[in-house]
Amino acid sequence: MAAKKTIRNPELIRGVGKFSRSKMYHKKGLWAIKKKNGGKFPQHQKKPISAPPTEKSPKFYPADDVKKPLVNKHKPKPTKLRASITPGTVLIILAGRFKGKRVVFLKQLSSGLLLVTGPFKLNGVPLRRVNQAYVIATSTKVDVSGANAEKIDDKYFAKQAEKKQKKGEGEFFEEKKEEKNVLPQEKKDDQKAIDAALIKAIEGVPELKGYLSARFSLKSGMKPHELVF
Repeated sequence: MAAKKTIRNPELIRGVGKFSRSKMYHKKGLWAIKKKNGGKFPQHQKKPISAPPTEKSPKFYPADDVKKPLVNKHKPKPTKLRASITPGTVLIILAGRFKGKRVVFLKQLSSGLLLVTGPFKLNGVPLRRVNQAYVIATSTKVDVSGANAEKIDDKYFAKQAEKKQKKGEGEFFEEKKEEKNVLPQEKKDDQKAIDAALIKAIEGVPELKGYLSARFSLKSGMKPHELVF
């Protein structure tokens, strides 16, 4: 069993000890400590107090949290091309401005979109990007080895930002005339060069020219899931 702790100065009543102040002075041996240190109690050095900060912390904090940029550690994977879509495959566009048109697939761009063309001279579809989710791949193929589309990428289709000019008071109330977007001559030349190579290959296959020129549509009684393209 642990020994009971003895109290040096037990209380007779609450707040009144059994021994006096001078009695406890001798009982604790404080006189010996004082004598040992030349008649004075030893004093410990106080810790230096750090200087108060020059700038006071704000009394109020902003209600809105400070926005921090999110770190995206996810590396995007390249879009997987469907096995039925290969360079030269004739595709049917299902949505957009050229819905129902047949186009020739040239290559897949770094963004995952498909680079296709009508050709423009046959059905009016220029070089453009299409999502593979909105096309049907057919079994018809066109030889695209002569069409050079290496320099065409996603930046090729980027729109140039127009510089806004400040208007005067008179120009502010004038109606703005609609300006048509003029295609650069360089892009026109690229379209003609690719079309020329494709049309040469298309003319070598009978009825292929008429097939690409015709628009695809469903008639009454036709079942899409039973069609073979």
